Amino acid sequence: MNTTVTRPVRRPWRCLHVLAWACLLLPCCLMSCVQEDEQPDTPTGNFEALWQIIDEHYCFLDYKREAIGLDWNAVHTRYKQRISPKMNNLQLFEVLSEMLAELQDGHVNLYASHDVGRNWSWYEDYPANFSEELQEAYLGTDYRIAASLKYRILPDNIGYVVCASFMNSLGDGNLSEVLHYLRTCDGIIIDVRNNGGGDLTTAEKLAARFTNERILTGYICHKTGRGHSDFSDLQEQWLEPADGVRWQKRAVVLTNRHCYSATNNFVRDMKRCPHVTVLGDQTGGGSGLPFTSELPNGWGVRFSACPMFDADKQQIEFGIQPHVRVSLTDEDKQQGTDTHIEAARTLLKSK
Repeated sequence: MNTTVTRPVRRPWRCLHVLAWACLLLPCCLMSCVQEDEQPDTPTGNFEALWQIIDEHYCFLDYKREAIGLDWNAVHTRYKQRISPKMNNLQLFEVLSEMLAELQDGHVNLYASHDVGRNWSWYEDYPANFSEELQEAYLGTDYRIAASLKYRILPDNIGYVVCASFMNSLGDGNLSEVLHYLRTCDGIIIDVRNNGGGDLTTAEKLAARFTNERILTGYICHKTGRGHSDFSDLQEQWLEPADGVRWQKRAVVLTNRHCYSATNNFVRDMKRCPHVTVLGDQTGGGSGLPFTSELPNGWGVRFSACPMFDADKQQIEFGIQPHVRVSLTDEDKQQGTDTHIEAARTLLKSK
């Protein structure tokens, strides 16, 4: 979900537009326009504008108050004390970025010409559970490439597919060719560790190859007003089986904390598919559909505005638990063995 929607500056009206793909999911309300107080282009004005944008449009304030004790009013009080009329842009940017980091959301960013404010604690504070060198060793040098997928058949007749990003599109022909090539395998491993996300449509297209029936995978809603609890009713999200080649055997999805955004949704969907086991670490989360707005000084701000849930209507903003928890051990790493891949091979070969 790295693609966001920008809006022209309209004062005193500020309009927020939903992502193109979400237009199909939210036919009843595609744009929300709210009147906001005009703020001057001063340190205080920019601070107040940013705080207000989050206060009125960010979708997880109630949830994060419950989950992590976030008090957005207290944040306002604390950070306003750090705002000075004489501070320069670098100082202002630092304070505003630190304020946004209180949300603990990788979809929240502050954009200026000199830097991007971001919060990466959703994966930096956790074990990586991933080694690019080990992954390359398992792929070897004779692997195949189809769009953004790298794949091969391991010596024990297990298919191994690496999907490092959903930023680029996956064609129906690509997916059919990959699965057709792996059709004789006893099982398949889909490795999405360190996949930071991308296009939700691409992620859904891959997941649709692992079900023969229409599956309810989760829900989505959107903000309808300024209040922290002003949301539409939950709307169902369904995974439709693909028309092309579909995988009929067992599959394992490998995850770690760096699985974020669209990859988080991919894991959510795959957990609902038959014959699929999610193995590894809890994902990084990032379930809020991002929107963008603008401060009086022209700095851009991105934030989560539409929350998504799993099929049990539970929040997935802070990640999804695997079916089987596995950690990459130092001993295995020193011996050139990937704990996740070996655990997946053992599971797929077992009866």
